[in-house]
Amino acid sequence: MSQSIAPADQGSISTEQEKKSVEQYVRSLDIESNRKILEDLDSERAIEYHEDDPNFPRQSMDKIKALVNVSSEDEKDNLHEFDLKFQAVLIGYVSPYPEVRSIVDATDDPTIPVETFRVYLLGFFYIVVVSGVNQFFTTRQPTISISAAIIQILLYPTGKVFAMALPDWGFTLRGTRYSLNPGPWTFKEQMLAYIMMGGSLSSTNVTANLIPVLHLNIFYGYKWATIGFQLLIQFSTQLIGIGLAGTMRRFAVYPIRCVWPTHLWGIALNRALLKGEKRTTVHGWSISRYWFFWVIFAFSFFYYWIPGYLFTALSTFNWMNWIAPNNFNLAVISGSTLGLGINPITTFDWTVINHGFGPLTAPFYTSVNRYIGMVLSSFAIIGMYWANYKYTAYLPINSNTLMTNTGAAFNVQEVITNGLLDVKKYQKYSPPFYSAGSLFNTGSNFFVHTIVVTGIFLSEWKTVYLSVKDMVLDFKNPLRSTYSRFQDVHSRMMARYKEVPDWWFFIVLVGGFVLTVVAVTAYPTRATVPGLLIAYGITTICMIPIALLNAIAGIGFDTAAFTDIISGYLWPGNGTSQMIMRISANAMDNTAANYVGNLKEAHYSKIPPRAVFRVQIIGTVLQCLVTIGVVNWQMSNIHDLCTPTQPEKFKCAGEHSFYNTSIAWGVIGPRRMFNDIYPVLKYCFLMGFLVAFPLHFIRLKFKKHLRYFNPILVAVGMGNWAPYNLSYFTPGFYVSIAFMYVIRNRYLAWWEKYNYILHSGLTAGAAFGALLVFFTLQYNGIKLNWWGNKISSEGIDGGIGRQTLLPLPKVGYFGPSPGHYP
Repeated sequence: MSQSIAPADQGSISTEQEKKSVEQYVRSLDIESNRKILEDLDSERAIEYHEDDPNFPRQSMDKIKALVNVSSEDEKDNLHEFDLKFQAVLIGYVSPYPEVRSIVDATDDPTIPVETFRVYLLGFFYIVVVSGVNQFFTTRQPTISISAAIIQILLYPTGKVFAMALPDWGFTLRGTRYSLNPGPWTFKEQMLAYIMMGGSLSSTNVTANLIPVLHLNIFYGYKWATIGFQLLIQFSTQLIGIGLAGTMRRFAVYPIRCVWPTHLWGIALNRALLKGEKRTTVHGWSISRYWFFWVIFAFSFFYYWIPGYLFTALSTFNWMNWIAPNNFNLAVISGSTLGLGINPITTFDWTVINHGFGPLTAPFYTSVNRYIGMVLSSFAIIGMYWANYKYTAYLPINSNTLMTNTGAAFNVQEVITNGLLDVKKYQKYSPPFYSAGSLFNTGSNFFVHTIVVTGIFLSEWKTVYLSVKDMVLDFKNPLRSTYSRFQDVHSRMMARYKEVPDWWFFIVLVGGFVLTVVAVTAYPTRATVPGLLIAYGITTICMIPIALLNAIAGIGFDTAAFTDIISGYLWPGNGTSQMIMRISANAMDNTAANYVGNLKEAHYSKIPPRAVFRVQIIGTVLQCLVTIGVVNWQMSNIHDLCTPTQPEKFKCAGEHSFYNTSIAWGVIGPRRMFNDIYPVLKYCFLMGFLVAFPLHFIRLKFKKHLRYFNPILVAVGMGNWAPYNLSYFTPGFYVSIAFMYVIRNRYLAWWEKYNYILHSGLTAGAAFGALLVFFTLQYNGIKLNWWGNKISSEGIDGGIGRQTLLPLPKVGYFGPSPGHYP
């Protein structure tokens, strides 16, 4: 028997320490034990369980099948016994996924300090900073944020300083010593502090979209939406999200196949910063992860100044339009601002490249399917536009602004009285109209909702069934461990720590709902409690496929379209109730998915579950307070906030989309939108549901050939229009091809060691550069006015001159005449 890793597998174990660990397991087990692991793992057949798993390496699956199916003694002799043991150890004692075993330890030391005083102190400080900055820039297009990478970089040196500066003061309770400074700053402390700030990255910003739309005169202008109302909505959605996340543990955290690929790089970066590594060479590269990160960070930081300030045309690289700036057809097809962005080279700015697919974190098959969806849908949008379908040719092709029959932005104040639709005003004003991009995006989102929910339940039915069964058993026997069904190495190690009882999460869930009830009844929202129960019920059911899609494919999703339609029927003519319903469901989805991802990070990092629960609750309270403060400061101090001409790009793309949806499905309502204005939209829900079944069975029939084809992801890709376009996704697709396919397949050891660190360095450096450029130069009005900073905003694509395919008819409007609107 060979005494070293088989050559075919050397690329999958990237360090000498990892090789020794695997070899130690291999030599300690007999061949029958390993065959048993391959045949039957976690009470499920391993081959069957991973057969349709797109994240499981195809080469490894073929080898496992060959090893298990060998019957003759001659074949066994020729098999190379080590191969059998090696594959079994990867599944049973490390991880079957290269990306996981490259960054996640298969060992644990329970004595390492985790929930310390310095974790909370640093957490409090950075939550204030990160929540404030991220809320401040969430209204910008494209957004700038203090990313997870920056958080970890900031935590690392300050944690080290605390470890050196704080005195070792403390006390002993029940045999455990609690100290201000228990020793060196640890990997687990870093991860726990990072998880504490998890909600600061994005989850509160979702709810904060509601506040400007309610309060600003450019939108609804309701002055009753005071800080008291804002706090109730913020706290309620966040707490409900945490409560839902707890119920998702069995569905999307503990199962082996729930990898959460877009969350792995955070663990990789923290490991590079805090865990030493022996000097090794992979494919000629010997630089450590730590120094590789800082080199990439420095490069990204200094490089950002070029597309971000010195030569901004490299960021919005609409070079085709420079050739013929007044060519309308060219601007519509290739334009980065007005058009569809069909352009082979659209940017040299990492903040744009990284916006679309997460090209260095999302699996390659995810990027391919989503990009296919965008390309196919671009032709549909072009066809709709040139056919003037539903008057789209009278509007800009890819605007996310809801418009009137004269092409002006729809002003809801013109059609409401006391917060409700006034039919007389409406008949004098105009129906709402979508651009071609927005119309297709809306229909795609309706289609996506049903195909995702139906498709995920079909493809992951076994995971869902076993998880529901497990939950029922836990309710019948409260003393039963939630890890009892999961026998992988990480679950076995996590079983050492006290679990969070389900009733803790249930209390948080109920508390959040009570706050929502107070908000909608104490203020003139006209929403009703039964309606909220319906919205929350739908969201809770849909949370399972949402979490699984995130866990397997790295794709986010929400149930907003369902709640839009329901609220429109429950409260016709009421945009406020529609917005509250939408934001409650949307924030629940986003918040819950964010917290479930944090739970998986804690699972991989071996952090006690109760410590995670405490920091999530405490961090949520603080970040809500900070977010509310910042959004109110913005509304009072930023001139022309949320207007299309805001000079610092605070155009509020999310707020405008939110506002437009409230008009279409709240004020005007689904009866008019479905029956008269856009009747095709109501069939999109049905099409998504019906298409899910044949596509699922086709994939089952031809699973060997269609293993990486996922119609759900294609459908998700179709819904990425207005105001974004292909210019935000094409460059990321190139990067995904290079790193997630070519390098991952040909240079796996290099990819395992450096890929996630490369993402961290590029993202962190660009984010720091963007923040510095804004606060030191752009915010103070210091601009460079030269050709390289003006050319992208000139011509038709820059908004100068003709913006629509057809001019308005001579009567001054298109569509039905006033007084005869549907």
